[in-house]
Amino acid sequence: HRSIDHFSLLFLYPILVKQASFEEIEMAVVAAKPHILVACALLLLTVRCQASPFWPLEIGYYHDKCPQAEAVVKGVMEKAISQNPGNGAAMIRMLFHDCFVEVCDASVLLDPTPFSPTPEKLSPPNDPTLRGFELIDAIKDALEVACPGVVSCADIVAFAARDASCILSRGKVDFQMPSGRRDGTFSNASEPLKFLAPPTSNLSDLVASFVIKGLNTEDLVVLSGAHTIGRSHCSSFVSDRLNTPSDINGGLAAFLRGQCPADATPGGNDPTVMQDVVTPNKLDRQYYKNVLSHTVLFTSDAALMTSAETARMVVENAKMPGWWEGRFEKAMVKMAGIEVKTGYQGQIRKNCRAINHY
Repeated sequence: HRSIDHFSLLFLYPILVKQASFEEIEMAVVAAKPHILVACALLLLTVRCQASPFWPLEIGYYHDKCPQAEAVVKGVMEKAISQNPGNGAAMIRMLFHDCFVEVCDASVLLDPTPFSPTPEKLSPPNDPTLRGFELIDAIKDALEVACPGVVSCADIVAFAARDASCILSRGKVDFQMPSGRRDGTFSNASEPLKFLAPPTSNLSDLVASFVIKGLNTEDLVVLSGAHTIGRSHCSSFVSDRLNTPSDINGGLAAFLRGQCPADATPGGNDPTVMQDVVTPNKLDRQYYKNVLSHTVLFTSDAALMTSAETARMVVENAKMPGWWEGRFEKAMVKMAGIEVKTGYQGQIRKNCRAINHY
């Protein structure tokens, strides 16, 4: 090995002893000898990589860490949906409610504690309508048996929503979900109120809620298609769709008035009804046909017809077989990547309902 001369020592000193900033290192590089320049370029690259607290999500993240991870999730989801298709709808909705609040970090799963008495799941947009927590518990329990401490709760939510989409669409929505998310340690009931637009929202408010999360108008229209499955509480639409003049189809309105009390309130007398009475248990493009025929429940659904741009998208999704499914796949992956925690950020919870205390 060639000995290091005095000039080289002057160059390496701020790196090895003073822990110089990257800017100081880069200034020193300019004056370095060629062989030192090469060596320190490699050192600088290594330092930068190791210092990074995160890295991108990737398909097959658990291939070596827990090869059966995705198969375990799919197996539990297949059984759950065969027992009740609403379980699939719950998982798709849970991914949306998790990713739009904070980030896709499973913060929506955390239970109240003395130190955090009001987590996200107790916020009005989630309580009492958001469900599926026991299903996530079942998946986590199965994965902890197979690969203890490896698969994050955030990835479980993403995989479960992906599998629900595939199963409920009879395989027409079928995509790979990148993974590598880490679980968050913060959850507060005030956050969903900031980021989850209520079903009474107009189009401009809906678009704004998506843009702030890095999504666009097409993502809004495409992801709204998930309203083709699942049930809704009457309190989510009675006040603005039935008790006041609206564009809702007269026949549907009459049917809903027979199902819903005029004073439906969350936590009170608040029955549920199917969101799509045509294909209630199938994830398909029927939603867009319902929007066109004014047979949708929410003001936020009807709002898609209030601009030429979104109305055109509704027509395309309704009329063109396969058009919506492909876009829904891409939008789901995009949503599931909102500001994720990866690398050294967050943690891998042992119990999805509680943070780890080391």
